[in-house]
Amino acid sequence: MAGGIVSPASLLDLIADIVEIPLNTGMFKKDCADLTRRVCLLTHLLEEIRDSTPIDSAASSSSENDWWSDLVVGLQAAKRLLSTARFQARDSSDGAAKRISFQFQCVTWKLEKALSNLPYDLYDISDEVGEQVELARSQLRRAMQRYGSLNSNKFSSALSEPMERDGFSNVIKIKAEEKLESVSETLHFGEEEEKQSSPPLRRSSSISLAYYLSKDADTDRLDKMVNKNTDESKKSDKLTIPVDFLCPVSLELMKDPVIVSTGQTYERAYIQRWIDCGNLTCPKTQQKLENFTLTPNYVLRSLISRWCAEHNIDQPAGYINGRTKNSGDMSVIRALVQRLSSRSTEDRRNAVSEIRSLSKRSTDNRILIAEAGAIPVLVNLLTSEDVATQENAITCVLNLSIYENNKELIMFAGAVTSIVQVLRAGTMEARENAAATLFSLSLADENKIIIGGSGAIPALVDLLENGTPRGKKDAATALFNLCIYHGNKGRAVRAGIVTALVKMLSDSTRHRMVDEALTILSVLANNQDAKSAIVKANTLPALIGILQTDQTRNRENAAAILLSLCKRDTEKLITIGRLGAVVPLMDLSKNGTERGKRKAISLLELLRKACQ
Repeated sequence: MAGGIVSPASLLDLIADIVEIPLNTGMFKKDCADLTRRVCLLTHLLEEIRDSTPIDSAASSSSENDWWSDLVVGLQAAKRLLSTARFQARDSSDGAAKRISFQFQCVTWKLEKALSNLPYDLYDISDEVGEQVELARSQLRRAMQRYGSLNSNKFSSALSEPMERDGFSNVIKIKAEEKLESVSETLHFGEEEEKQSSPPLRRSSSISLAYYLSKDADTDRLDKMVNKNTDESKKSDKLTIPVDFLCPVSLELMKDPVIVSTGQTYERAYIQRWIDCGNLTCPKTQQKLENFTLTPNYVLRSLISRWCAEHNIDQPAGYINGRTKNSGDMSVIRALVQRLSSRSTEDRRNAVSEIRSLSKRSTDNRILIAEAGAIPVLVNLLTSEDVATQENAITCVLNLSIYENNKELIMFAGAVTSIVQVLRAGTMEARENAAATLFSLSLADENKIIIGGSGAIPALVDLLENGTPRGKKDAATALFNLCIYHGNKGRAVRAGIVTALVKMLSDSTRHRMVDEALTILSVLANNQDAKSAIVKANTLPALIGILQTDQTRNRENAAAILLSLCKRDTEKLITIGRLGAVVPLMDLSKNGTERGKRKAISLLELLRKACQ
């Protein structure tokens, strides 16, 4: 794998650590929150790289290692920066604030550079994840503009200047004994790059950049660079878009602003994608969304239009009668929908393929396709005997379901029965997309009941056991969402989900899904039938083993499951005590997440009472 000793799994752990860093309360609160959100967007990319087929090292050594080294350095620097910047007081000196700001700029530049050089052809990266990567790149580029323009030549030249070890110092001394990591760690990455066949100047710049990202350089030199950069950005100041007009997710000018239940406003397409990925919180405030209703913010849209007109700026994909210029022509879409009912198999196949392409492009197209009456016809095509037609039809339904209002139309058309049929007997690609569609539809609570009673759960469990890595992930996501509804937990247990999940806990292949298995088990563990099945499967030793690992989220879920299983059961408490649960629980109670600490403390108290 690229990056030498730094594996995708290690970077996933690093991102998890970044997420665990407490919220900033100082002057860089917004910078820290934005950087954390952008880093989180890379999670699915790293998961797919981890699960992708290994690439021939001789063919990929240069391009793969270049971008991977940049990503490793950027993420490690992001963790260090977030750990220190959150303590920057509002009354800190101007020089200190400038240095921190400049470091945010360095980290942003490094991450954007890494993503811009991502060799898609070397990995099995899905279209959905590719879109997330582009979203992250777009946000990073926008952030660079807000920090100020960066003269890459001057930057690289300054970074390539030799630096003395004594020139490094801590940004902030949180405690006397807590020092920043040694320069040797950064030198290690420089040595890795030296082994490559890159030009000397480029290697020098990379090593020096790693120094800047990893440590505070000589204060005077850094101040000089910050001041130069600030002066240049002032000279090149352009028209600034009011921050309230920018989507907090994409950092782009909004064209269709909508309000979520927390009162925050987002671009419809981006917040819809956020929700459809299973996120239950507001991206900006991290408050739980009470519902997933998206209310158009007509006042803000009017203000944005007026501002654009006053400054002679074209609004993105400029609105015409509520539709964007880039959306599909309605007459063309209606013609395609008519062809879906053609007697010619080939004509139907071509039409559904074109609609699949249109439905993938934009929210506006999803609206237009639904308004043209395509959903009932597409649902009928789910039972087509033509394999290509069926695959494209289920993918169309999946794409259309991304738009919230289309979910109701899809359910209205009686699609669930046909989707389950595809899930049971379709091609593997069709089954995967059927599982993803059920997840998307189940985001509405009332649909969880309908889908759960349709026979979908046994088919999803079968895909979880026997599908491809992607199919298993789609099935796991759908099952997790369905099992949130209490009535579906018993159905899942009867379908054999516990056996499948316990098997995943001991899976030693590179496509391990321990995280997903533990998350679903933690949801099921308060169901009596599930408890019995978990204990019967002799899961306790495996859960104790997970407690002893360094995977924070997994330890938290393992503790939650153990607490559900052992509460009011002295015999099981004594059993886990004998299996060695006490020491890792004590560690979790001190060093875990807030939820992990609560679970560990509760378990330790029960163990104490059981011993007495």
